[in-house]
Amino acid sequence: MKRPVTGAAVIAMSVALVAACSADATERDSTAESTESSGASSSQGSSSEAGPSQAAPAGPLPNLSVTTVLDGLDKPWDVVVAPDGTVLTGERSGRFVIRDSGGVRRELNADLGDLYAAGETGLMGIALAVDFEASRTVFTCQGLRGSGGNSIAVVSWTVDPGWTALTRTGTLVDDIPVADGGRHGGCRILAHPDGTLYIGTGDTASPSVPQDRNSLGGKVLHVNADGTAAADAPDRIFTLGHRNVQGLAIRPGTDQIFEVEQGTSRDDELNLLVPGGNYGYRPDRRSSVYDESVPMTDPDRVPGAQPAVWSSGDPTIATPDVTFTDGEQWGSWNGAAVISSQQGEKLVFLALSEDGTEYVAEAEALDGTYGRLRSLTPFGSDGGFLLTTDNGSDDQVLLVTPEVG
Repeated sequence: MKRPVTGAAVIAMSVALVAACSADATERDSTAESTESSGASSSQGSSSEAGPSQAAPAGPLPNLSVTTVLDGLDKPWDVVVAPDGTVLTGERSGRFVIRDSGGVRRELNADLGDLYAAGETGLMGIALAVDFEASRTVFTCQGLRGSGGNSIAVVSWTVDPGWTALTRTGTLVDDIPVADGGRHGGCRILAHPDGTLYIGTGDTASPSVPQDRNSLGGKVLHVNADGTAAADAPDRIFTLGHRNVQGLAIRPGTDQIFEVEQGTSRDDELNLLVPGGNYGYRPDRRSSVYDESVPMTDPDRVPGAQPAVWSSGDPTIATPDVTFTDGEQWGSWNGAAVISSQQGEKLVFLALSEDGTEYVAEAEALDGTYGRLRSLTPFGSDGGFLLTTDNGSDDQVLLVTPEVG
């Protein structure tokens, strides 16, 4: 099925901070029904004073074409594309599904007998090793049941050439904390071209975890392919002070790494990562209470906290992933960040300054058309990306491409 989605012209010069239906701060993954409205809108602005090389897009966001790649799924948390064109996704409750290069759909055999799937935790992030064609290695981030208690782990697998089964080959990281009930257990993997892995984690809704260097929760981790700490990440911690990191992406043509995390009752954030950066979430203001009335970025209580590039404002829209447009088909919106929204049920496009510290224009698309939206993965040579829905009933993997002309 292919559905065109109409774009709209650039409008006001003021920033229109994203507002959507109210979010439940205690549980982000409740099912919301899809609506049938569609469209896109654009606005221009900046999160701070203008800096160099920050020209806003010269025209509206292109119209989008949306095609169904897979359907009949239940909360597909992530999706990847192999060099041979095979599309692999995983349901949070514990199932791997592919569509092979010939268009055939099937389930992969995999041992998920120790999967801890509760609340927001389960089978989550998926990434292919940068040497996948030779190694056939797949990484997953998943809840893990163990004799010493539950945790979140990064697991390595190999897949056979015929795409029939995943075989577990090791555990790279096994000490990411998880809360009883799985709250704030989101875990995204970014396979960097240098062979290392960046891993975004949730803070388990615990007051001290985001600022605790003895915990891997509420962090972005950076590890080598064997799970050891990368050179710029003492104790594997690349950045800290996060609430629930669920999206990681490299901006094309740069070495800039961005993350998105989900806010409290407001202020989902897009952040540019810097090694050792503290992003200012500190919900321990009331002793042992997880105090979500604190700012998402609190420079008063966390001196030197890194400011967000963009935040959603009030209320939150629940932002689980980020990718970038990449291709001349996007026109002046080429290189923009694309953020998915569960609660707001839309995509948010952000044109960024050259240094990545500010956004200069904002647009929205697919508003209410497919319900809750989750993962984003670049796909193909025509500037498209794969998008998963998160409705809990007949979820889909969608291919989104810009229409030319």
